[in-house]
Amino acid sequence: MIGLRERGGGPARLAARIDLEPADSAPTTVRELDAEAAADQLDRLYRAALGMCGSPQLAEDLVQETYFKVLSRPRLLRRSDELGYLIGALRHVWQSHLRARRARPAETELSAPERLVAAPGVGDPELSIEAGAALAALAALPEAFRAVVAAVDLAGLSYAECARALEIAEGTVMSRLSRGRARIIAALDGMDA
Repeated sequence: MIGLRERGGGPARLAARIDLEPADSAPTTVRELDAEAAADQLDRLYRAALGMCGSPQLAEDLVQETYFKVLSRPRLLRRSDELGYLIGALRHVWQSHLRARRARPAETELSAPERLVAAPGVGDPELSIEAGAALAALAALPEAFRAVVAAVDLAGLSYAECARALEIAEGTVMSRLSRGRARIIAALDGMDA
């Protein structure tokens, strides 16, 4: 230690020279994205996209653009599964879409919550109405809450997977999920009154 201090070093400088990894970090495995495994996540990714944008047509476009961008060239995954990587890519595509939409003149789009429900004649009509109301409440959430609720509740990601996909802390995921769910419940309770 004395020799290090004389040269202007110290424990931090020694660690930097030796290039030590922290003891709690696990070795990172790098692998290529499996196109077949990514294709298996289509339904979950669509549900997440639907939760983000609220429009079935736009959700299909976002998923298609996400798959096009991701599968157009080899992708390396670090500590993530295909769904987590795809949710992150979907989020980036969605944000690009929002930026482009802000730059364009305003469009008139028919956005009725009834279009979010299942096809006519499928399932219970009351359940379809409730699902439509829940999706409309989800679509009304701010983007930060909507992305987390869509990733966890619609796509089925764990908190850790959602945190990696959205590039936020796991505690932030839990907080936003709780507040997002509370806002959806409050919106649905307000509709019943």
